[in-house]
Amino acid sequence: TYHHHSPFMQTITAIGLFSGGLDSILACRVIAEQGIRVRALKFVTPFFDHDLLEQEEAYQQEVKAKYGLDAELVDLSAGYIELLRNPSHGFGKNFNPCIDCKIMMLRKAAELMQDCGASFLVTGEVLGQRPMSQRRDTLNLIERDADCRDILVRPLSARLMNPTLPEREGWVDRERLHTFSGRGRKEQIALARELGISDFPAPAGGCVLTDPNLAARVRRFYQGLFLISQDEITASDIQLLLLGRQFRLPGGYWLILGRNAQENDRLRELCEPDDCLFYMPERPGPTALLRRGGSLMSRPDERERILTAVTGLVVRYGRKINNEYPPGEVLFQEGGNEKMLRAQALADEFFQDWLV
Repeated sequence: TYHHHSPFMQTITAIGLFSGGLDSILACRVIAEQGIRVRALKFVTPFFDHDLLEQEEAYQQEVKAKYGLDAELVDLSAGYIELLRNPSHGFGKNFNPCIDCKIMMLRKAAELMQDCGASFLVTGEVLGQRPMSQRRDTLNLIERDADCRDILVRPLSARLMNPTLPEREGWVDRERLHTFSGRGRKEQIALARELGISDFPAPAGGCVLTDPNLAARVRRFYQGLFLISQDEITASDIQLLLLGRQFRLPGGYWLILGRNAQENDRLRELCEPDDCLFYMPERPGPTALLRRGGSLMSRPDERERILTAVTGLVVRYGRKINNEYPPGEVLFQEGGNEKMLRAQALADEFFQDWLV
């Protein structure tokens, strides 16, 4: 149910989809300038901006200070991992389900309208800016499938489109909306200056799924690269997939090696009870995480083979001593148990095909 507003009622509220890019900043501000309360929702998934969840307060303060907007984070991880199995509108150039992604965010935003008494939604979409997801027919399809037709205002291009309910009802003054279109940024930058916004991010994809190399990695993961089925994939798996050096050991075992101290720490954080961790206490080198190794290494001979391979890689990627990789002591942690394993460095030609 949408509220009918009269001049005597409380302030009108809108929910803005806030990517943090210039268009979304401007769209939210253009609406806020009209005395409308804007709640800026920043959606995160394992493929973009997931790290913000650990610093939400700092992020909110920064958005408020730079752009004068109230932002909050919404974690879409679970639904998003599901979406990638089979997006109804397919993929873009890489493994990017841009259209379904937009629909999912709008649907979620529409669900949240009731909670905060919002009357309409706002996005920073610009007509014709992106060949795939921002053509006029695609914009129509997105609002139809997200079930928010007529309550979605796109302030940057609104006057090139038919008036929406908020404009017809006079909640939003259509005359103060814009006619931006195409790929240029000149008009946006001029508007930012006018609104006193000077410190805005350069245009960047930001989404892992549009990066050809990482997208290929995620696609292969979904296609069963490792001994993990599509419906077992978790957000923390995706974070692991984008970290460090990746190996597919014979038989489909999944191993990740840290490339520096920071990645080593991150592997420890992402380690789950069923995972195995390996590192050399006495020598600088990688921490290695064998995903779900505990339950996967069931047969003794198989276990022997995998442990030899993993410890061999840990020694091989450790620091050289006198220009070679002498055998080393590798600490192996599984569940609550640990033991030391002596290992020889693996020869490069031996594991070249294991690198993902």
